[in-house]
Amino acid sequence: MIDVEDLVFDYPSGRALHGVSFVVRPGAVMALVGPNGAGKSTLMRCIAALEAPGAGRISVVGLDTRRDPRGVHAALGYLPDAFGLYDALSVRQCLLYAARSRGVDAIDAEAAMATAAAEVGLGDRLNRRAGELSRGLRQRLAIAQAVVHRPRVLLLDEPAAGLDPAARDALAALIRRFAAGGMTLMVSSHLLSELEDYCTEMLVLEDGRVRGEGVVRLADVQAGDLQGRRVLLELAVPVSSLAAVLAALGLDVEQAGDMQAVVRLPEDAGAEAQALGKLVNAGLAVRSFSPQPTTMEDVYAAAVPDASTTLAAPP
Repeated sequence: MIDVEDLVFDYPSGRALHGVSFVVRPGAVMALVGPNGAGKSTLMRCIAALEAPGAGRISVVGLDTRRDPRGVHAALGYLPDAFGLYDALSVRQCLLYAARSRGVDAIDAEAAMATAAAEVGLGDRLNRRAGELSRGLRQRLAIAQAVVHRPRVLLLDEPAAGLDPAARDALAALIRRFAAGGMTLMVSSHLLSELEDYCTEMLVLEDGRVRGEGVVRLADVQAGDLQGRRVLLELAVPVSSLAAVLAALGLDVEQAGDMQAVVRLPEDAGAEAQALGKLVNAGLAVRSFSPQPTTMEDVYAAAVPDASTTLAAPP
């Protein structure tokens, strides 16, 4: 659905993308993650055929972004990080204008407007001016403008920035609905936790380069190499200096308090049983010893083990 090959992009101040290559399969919800300044927005603008790369090739739904940028615009929706709205226009007027500017016929524009408004939960606010909407509702309107022409691909650049928890939950539900309807999505963020609930794939970008092995299918990772590496130990009786006790038993301690700890185990099948045996033989009152599901932070850490920048958690 999206095919990027050897993409290079330069600003006057320096190179932003260094030979970036990856493929996003149809129907995926791909997380594009990396610290601020990694090149995520530049990459999205190139995919949206709004910037011309210095070298390389991009294909969106089979259309070359250089040769057919208008075709790409018709097949793709894009919400930039800093989006704009016409505050004096009503929700209805904003969506009608967006529909017509994206090539929707006049006879179909009213229906397209109503469908997009309903999808984002603005069907009862059609006559409200955009300037009167809350931050979360403005975000919904901007997304509705990006999908009013029924694109097959949707790019969302930092869509949850500035949203409160309730608005973030509503955004996640909306993205899941788009994906269930067959849309392919790419969502960029430096906040991993906000992507956890709906992304199916992940690409790590740092300093304008793809890190790790490229696009990672999260379901494959959770069923494969990283699954079971992190185990949560919970005790019935507290132990002071638990981290030191576990380290003395030969366990790799990720974090520890007095009542619980997270340890990392080797990948072999018997590692969990062997570790549990060590704990019991040492006289620790083990309440539970359970593998922890692989998170996107685990995938990021595996892709960028030497990262000096820690991705942020939402406020």
